[in-house]
Amino acid sequence: MDNLSDKHLVEAYIKAKELKLDPRFIELLETELKRRSICIHPDIQKNKKEIQK
Repeated sequence: MDNLSDKHLVEAYIKAKELKLDPRFIELLETELKRRSICIHPDIQKNKKEIQK
């Protein structure tokens, strides 16, 4: 996970949620998001735009 950029981590999380992938995989992504202090807001599109800056 350390090789994954913040942007790609967020994109992976969003896509995993959209595709309804295994909840354990999503939980793994969420754990890494928390470790990096990246907060995913309910308005995912807004958050996605902020990360791309």
